[in-house]
Amino acid sequence: MSKYILPVSVFGTVFGCAVLLKNHVTGGRCKSKATIHGKTVVITGANTGIGKETARELAKRGGRIIMGCRDLEKCEAAAKEIRGKTLNPHVYSCRLDLASLKSIRQFAERIKKEESRVDILINNAGVMRCPAWKTEDGFDMQFGVNHLGHFLLTNLLLDKLKESAPSRVINLTSLAHILGKIDFEDLNWENKKFDTKQAYCQSKLANVLFTRELAKRLQGTGVTVNAVHPGVVATELGRHTGLHQSQFSSSVLSPFFTLLVKSPELGAQPSVFLAVSEEMEGVTGQYYDVMTEKEPAPLALDDEVALRLWEVSSRLVGLKEDRQSQSEPAGSKQSNAVETHKPSPQTSPTAAASASALEKH
Repeated sequence: MSKYILPVSVFGTVFGCAVLLKNHVTGGRCKSKATIHGKTVVITGANTGIGKETARELAKRGGRIIMGCRDLEKCEAAAKEIRGKTLNPHVYSCRLDLASLKSIRQFAERIKKEESRVDILINNAGVMRCPAWKTEDGFDMQFGVNHLGHFLLTNLLLDKLKESAPSRVINLTSLAHILGKIDFEDLNWENKKFDTKQAYCQSKLANVLFTRELAKRLQGTGVTVNAVHPGVVATELGRHTGLHQSQFSSSVLSPFFTLLVKSPELGAQPSVFLAVSEEMEGVTGQYYDVMTEKEPAPLALDDEVALRLWEVSSRLVGLKEDRQSQSEPAGSKQSNAVETHKPSPQTSPTAAASASALEKH
């Protein structure tokens, strides 16, 4: 029996150190016990991964949860599961395709029409290192979904957020933003060779810059906005990275990956912390690495770049046109009914229109 003592001791020591290291890397759980009864939370991409676990945790805390997802069937299945496990009947699914400006506007109109308030908006959905795909409106998929889609949605819900103040906006970003660069001459990779990694990093840098500029514009409104890197989480987001697509990765790297990468439940804790924690009251315009406030990359602190990105993004998604049409009679606007099935295809913007939107000012 004694011959097994040393191997067992070594294994136990290694395993214990791995657990401690994992706890350190993951950042642990949100310590706040705050409840959010009477508050409405909108979460994008909430049918799986971090978004689903965030929805579950906030439902447990008593919130009215609106889950915005591209696949309505999967979204409703997730909502039903959360309702059953939390015994909170106020968890709802709603179709939202962030790769479609039309879908985003329909979703926002439904929220504004049917919800009396929006207390927390969590811009969680995203795509990572996908091929050179384009959105319905002709944007690079990663820039379009990760940045432009949430940029438009947030702006469309700002009035509701201001009416519900104090309210909070949480933008999920990534540590990868430190490698990002905003190429104003070719945001959508139309004139240079596509680099899926750099496209992702650009979109994540855009998230932090958007947070910074939005916080400035919301000063004095009671609406706060912060960006957060949730850590390295085992979700479907990395399905295009190729990490587990080879036998070597699956058999050799996977055990180490499992030890060091947090579960979606732990990955949701930073979002929950920013959404409910008492110590986050009044904090705005900051970047969080898990649950610790840190300074982002130098480029993410450039106010001129943040302002220029805001103005370019506004033109790309048609926000200025939205403002001009606000004075029109209600009957002249398009229906705000939200489709529960796949919407009919839209005509993508012409290359000339995209080029004019990217001109320097």
